[in-house]
Amino acid sequence: MKSILEVSNVSISFGGVVAVDDVSFQARRGEILSIIGPNGAGKTTLFNVISGFNKPHKGRVRLNGSDVTGFPTHKLARMGMSRTFQNLQIFFQSSILENVMIGRARWERTGVLADLLNLPSVRRQNSETRRIASEILERIGLARQAEFIAGSLPYGSLKRLEIARALASEPTVLLLDEPAAGCNAVETEEMDAFIRAIADTNVAVVLIEHDMKMVMRLSSNVLVLSEGRMLAEGPPEVVRNNPSVISAYLGGHSLVEVSNAAG
Repeated sequence: MKSILEVSNVSISFGGVVAVDDVSFQARRGEILSIIGPNGAGKTTLFNVISGFNKPHKGRVRLNGSDVTGFPTHKLARMGMSRTFQNLQIFFQSSILENVMIGRARWERTGVLADLLNLPSVRRQNSETRRIASEILERIGLARQAEFIAGSLPYGSLKRLEIARALASEPTVLLLDEPAAGCNAVETEEMDAFIRAIADTNVAVVLIEHDMKMVMRLSSNVLVLSEGRMLAEGPPEVVRNNPSVISAYLGGHSLVEVSNAAG
């Protein structure tokens, strides 16, 4: 299957410190690529380059065959890229439904004047946005709480809500930055199933995650970073047995966990 996201030889430095050094990978529709590595390995910086928050000093990013290196985030969103962040970016005082509706912004076609006049086109658009947002909430099990204030949700549900908002833009590529961080075992299992379901809709999912069991269960491929450089890449069963990965990242205890997860 043809890659929808291609990252080629990307590098970026800050104040002379190389944060990402010559990293390349590809992501395909319907697959889950996990990016792992110790803290400070450059994972989130790599996401920031891909999603337009930082421009690389070297290398290219292609989305569906088009060179999008350095494109602003809003333009990338309109081209089918969406992402979440390590820290929740929820509108806590808005309703759960409103949070998801905000994610439909790339599909909004009416202007300020039409909104002020509340023209029929605006009402039709709002109705369609509400319908799609409600369907997404049904998928993640929050439809009954749609009108609740988002801040009333438990942490695990808030993480799913943030992903739901990202899905509202109908992305072809979804970047997830530590989706299971802070979740308990039950919430992590729910997140696992949710991410699988997203990939099953032909979306390319690229995620950063520290939960090795989750990574080994979910991933089609795993990319390992260390000090900004690529240490290994391949299927989970290959990566988990790579001596360099074991030495630099996993460690004895984590390797046992990974082996148990895969077994």
